[in-house]
Amino acid sequence: MPEHPDIVVYIEKLEELLSGASLKSIRIASPLLLRTVVPPISDLYARTVAGFARMGKRIVWHFEKDYYLIMHLMVAGRLHWKQAACTIGPRGASAAFDFEHGSLLLTEAGSKKRASLHLVNDLQSLQAFDPGGLEPLQVTLDAFQTRLQSENHTVKRALTDPRLFSGIGNSYSDEILYQAKLSPVKMTQKLRDEEISALYAATREILTEWTDKLRLEVKEKFPEKVTAFRPGMTVHGKFGKACPRCGAAIQRIRYASNETNYCPKCQTGGKLLADRSLSRLLKKDWPRTPEELEEKKRV
Repeated sequence: MPEHPDIVVYIEKLEELLSGASLKSIRIASPLLLRTVVPPISDLYARTVAGFARMGKRIVWHFEKDYYLIMHLMVAGRLHWKQAACTIGPRGASAAFDFEHGSLLLTEAGSKKRASLHLVNDLQSLQAFDPGGLEPLQVTLDAFQTRLQSENHTVKRALTDPRLFSGIGNSYSDEILYQAKLSPVKMTQKLRDEEISALYAATREILTEWTDKLRLEVKEKFPEKVTAFRPGMTVHGKFGKACPRCGAAIQRIRYASNETNYCPKCQTGGKLLADRSLSRLLKKDWPRTPEELEEKKRV
């Protein structure tokens, strides 16, 4: 799912391409995409784009006369800039936003169509979509700590909860926790002050660093290679690879369609965290350390 750095770079390019432009039409190919009927989507035709904003992982289009189109790309939604009035085809885009100088396509890979569009025409209705998470780059350490410990969750869950913090998902939370040398399953109310300070600094550093990296990667182009698995990441998507800091093999916790990646030596004191599917199967035979895991693999 596109997260804070990806959405920021998307918005910067959309601002360059579309601010001040008049929308000609919207072609919607996926019946599940548009989630509102009032006001009708046709109300946007011939309206000027006034700007864009990020709301967590959502992209908010602001049109003249306070019309707001809220776009959530979810896991597989991506944006592409194409020539004007390009075809979308039966297996192409879920929607096309047509302008005089080009068309913005929204595509969604896979059979599960979760991306969404909502259209509202007042600020109060727009604010109802805001889950309320704090912006990590705009808050003090004290505010960060208060929000982090307002509920007792694992630190991984807290970072990715949109009600607590804005724009952080599975990918960048792994990188943040690695940078802070924290276990993803440590409970937030058990974190020491120095650990919270390290987490605060790591959060700001990782989000800023990756936003700058993506800007440099895109340069003058439109961001076409938005992915949760980037070669430059240290732990996310690196299961089995060597930790660049200590050399230990990166491990993972798998759950549903996601996984958490971590370094056992740098983050968990050498302890191997239980993987739900395998630990249920192995029960008491679940290895406690990476060394025990390697021994079981050899056996």
